[in-house]
Amino acid sequence: MGLFKGSFTFILGMGCGVYVAQNYSVPDVKKLYNTYSFVAQYLEKTYRKPEKEED
Repeated sequence: MGLFKGSFTFILGMGCGVYVAQNYSVPDVKKLYNTYSFVAQYLEKTYRKPEKEED
């Protein structure tokens, strides 16, 4: 019975996702990921502690 319940939930979620993507302006996730990845890399480089210099 668990297989049918899981399959039904997956199919229902997929159908809702397709409906929303076709009828509403959904942002491009890949562009958002690239933007936030770039910002995270910039912040890491900017605020990273300097490495200890060994003599």
